[in-house]
Amino acid sequence: MSSTQQSPSTKKQTLFIASLIILWYSSNIGVLLLNKFLLSNYGFRFPIFLTMCHMSACAFLSYVSIVFMKLVPLQPIKSRPQFLKIATLSVVFCGSVVGGNISLRYLPVSFNQAVGATTPFFTALFAYLMTFKREAWVTYGALVPVVAGVVIASGGEPGFHWFGFIMCLSATAARAFKSVLQGILLSSEGEKLNSMNLLLYMSPIAVLVLVPAVLIMEPNVLEVILSLGKQHRYMWLLLFINSTMAYSANLSNFLVTKHTSALTLQVLGNAKGAVAVVISILLFRNPVTVVGIGGYTMTVLGVVAYGEAKRRFR
Repeated sequence: MSSTQQSPSTKKQTLFIASLIILWYSSNIGVLLLNKFLLSNYGFRFPIFLTMCHMSACAFLSYVSIVFMKLVPLQPIKSRPQFLKIATLSVVFCGSVVGGNISLRYLPVSFNQAVGATTPFFTALFAYLMTFKREAWVTYGALVPVVAGVVIASGGEPGFHWFGFIMCLSATAARAFKSVLQGILLSSEGEKLNSMNLLLYMSPIAVLVLVPAVLIMEPNVLEVILSLGKQHRYMWLLLFINSTMAYSANLSNFLVTKHTSALTLQVLGNAKGAVAVVISILLFRNPVTVVGIGGYTMTVLGVVAYGEAKRRFR
């Protein structure tokens, strides 16, 4: 009798988790492809402004989700030092998102994802440099194909662009630096925030940082965007959907982490990158080579091996 009662409940739970994973995949891949589409079409050349739109949407929707919809309990900031730590994380986070968006102006999504897959390498590097945390030598050995794969993919990438590559690499490093820094700065029990509350506080700070950056580095953005909006009636809609997806990607990432496990998330993340590459190639029809595909495959396999080695030799 009990098994009969549990069966529908188990099915509902499985369906719920599957829906979350689909939402996570579609949000992450969707925002990536729309970023590329916006920055490569319409004459839209404003990656910092685009990042500011993302952060504005995250600030507003985080407030609605936590304060009004109560998806997670509100965790207040308890001290000035904690606020300064969050502000530091916000600036690093800004750098990673802006760098990633700038790189999409110059690089295909497929190569962008190949470089982004090296995040574990930078995470391990910063963890060692900042906390002197050492992993087993086998774990570090697994990072060799991660880096080698990107080197090979770079040599076989028809659309390779040095500035785009440097910005993409910088964004990847900043993303890894932020995760390590977060673990250090918000490590005490009294300061820990879940990812949704952290996003709630980081997003407005990011907007405040990005506004002067836009005014200085993209001074004619409003004039050009208003002009483009008149020429292309769907541009504003795409910008709105893109910004909403940026928040959805963060929310779904939090929910998938909450309802699955860290290992499941890692496996799904590796697969997500591969799916994004395939979809981008089909959508944008950017040329790829056997060498490039081989390099990216090596990187992904290296990331998988690194995750497995880290789990076994922890």
